[in-house]
Amino acid sequence: MINNIFKNKKFLVIAPHSDDEAFGCAGTLAKIKDLGGKTYVMCMSMGTLKHYNENHSIVNLNTRKKEFLKTMELLKVDDYDIIYESDELHLRMDTLSRREIIAKIERESKLSLDVLKPDIVAIPSISYNQDHEMIFKAAFTACRPGYPGIKHTPDIVLIYDNPTLFWNLDSDKFKPNFYVDISDYIDIKLKALSMHKSQTKPEFHHLSKNTLLHHSLTRGSEISVKAAEAYMCYRVIC
Repeated sequence: MINNIFKNKKFLVIAPHSDDEAFGCAGTLAKIKDLGGKTYVMCMSMGTLKHYNENHSIVNLNTRKKEFLKTMELLKVDDYDIIYESDELHLRMDTLSRREIIAKIERESKLSLDVLKPDIVAIPSISYNQDHEMIFKAAFTACRPGYPGIKHTPDIVLIYDNPTLFWNLDSDKFKPNFYVDISDYIDIKLKALSMHKSQTKPEFHHLSKNTLLHHSLTRGSEISVKAAEAYMCYRVIC
C-alpha cells in the first residue's frame, strides 16, 4: 500500500538546516525517486557555525553549502532551495516573525506550496532546537487546509524523526504512526549523512553515523523490517 501512496508523487521536505533532511528523510527521498516520484528539499537556513566541541572549530557557510549540494546530488532530488544563507540568521530563525517564514513556505520560495503544489510535505518535529520549533509551527500553518483552486492543500502532511527527540518535553514527544520501509536504502541514508561531513559527530554521540544506523534499525524493528524511517502523520486525504 505504501508504494501506491508514494508512486509518482511530489514529495517536499522542509528542513530547518542542511543535514536535517538526511537524518529524517534520506531513505524516503531515495525510495520515492525509485517509485517514479519527484523529490524536493527546502532548506530554511544555512550559515557559519561555531561547533560545541573540544576544538571549538568553526564551519563556514561555504562548507555547509558544498556538503548540502553533494547530498542533493546523491539523493537525486529534482530541485532544492536555500531560503536564508546568512550567518546572522542561522540558528536564529526564532528572531524572525512567523508570518515571514510562512510566506516563504506558502508563496515566495521557488518550491513554495503555491508554486510546487506537492502531494506530500514532510516537516520537522518540535525539539529543543529553536529553529526546529519555529519551522515546525510555520510549516504546520502553511499546510492548513485551503480553498480548492485558490490555496494548495497537500494530501499528506508528515512530521519527520530526528535522533535528538529523546530530549523533549512530554508534551512534544514524537509518537510515530507512519513508517517507511527503507531496508533497501539504509546505505544511501548513511552515505547522505556522511556527505554532511562537518556535522557528523564522533562515536557514541546521538548524532553519530553509527547511532543513526541503530536508530534506523530500531525503527525497522518496530514494524518487523530491517530498517525504517518513522513519521507522525497529521493528515491524509484519499
